[in-house]
Amino acid sequence: MSIFKKDGASIYYEEAGEGPAILLIAPGGMRSSIQAWSAAPWNPIDELKGSFRVVAMDQRNAGRSEGSIDSEDGWHTYVEDQLGLMDYLEIERFMVAGMCIGGPYIFKLLETAEARIKACVVFQTIGRDDNREEFYSMFDNWANDVKTDQEIVSDEALRGLRENMFGGERILFSVDDEFLRNTRVPMCVLMGNDVYHPESASRFVADRVGKALFIEDWKEGIEKEKAKTEVIDFLFDHSSN
Repeated sequence: MSIFKKDGASIYYEEAGEGPAILLIAPGGMRSSIQAWSAAPWNPIDELKGSFRVVAMDQRNAGRSEGSIDSEDGWHTYVEDQLGLMDYLEIERFMVAGMCIGGPYIFKLLETAEARIKACVVFQTIGRDDNREEFYSMFDNWANDVKTDQEIVSDEALRGLRENMFGGERILFSVDDEFLRNTRVPMCVLMGNDVYHPESASRFVADRVGKALFIEDWKEGIEKEKAKTEVIDFLFDHSSN
């Protein structure tokens, strides 16, 4: 079992394939873990490992990863884990693909270390659209399990983390609404269409980035196969950036 340790956290990760490196950030909300990819419309580990060095991870306190929780923690805490893992693996520049909560993680990675990111693929990002209570409920369900597993975590720490992750008025949660107008990193956006992954959030990202590759239909049938090809071609095109 591959474990990366830093600052009170033990981060489980897996690697597959060879070639240009790509970091995968799984769906699942606060339970973002490698296993969640198996329930996705298509699994990028399986699709990409033939041509890329795929690095997948369980976020802290999800799957097989563990970590301390403090009231000052937030998106930056997880991004520090992600960058720390890539440092540990001696990968300086890389591409990143994320689904669901992976969207805000990618946006925070861009804000924190844009020079290290070659290109991004954002599958149905979460976003705010009259749905805050759904995110609070998702967080609270996860927090109840964490309190069972970690007797020392405090309610104050969990309240702080909850607000830092999903409070405020930012549409994309992790960065200011206008941040993406300034990024120069190529981006592929695959549209969401449900309460956690509203279409409006995906379109908001694509509109802000400007020249993003925007894919509306990608989950079923011939459209799924077409989308796979488009995403893989996009990654190949930017793998040498």
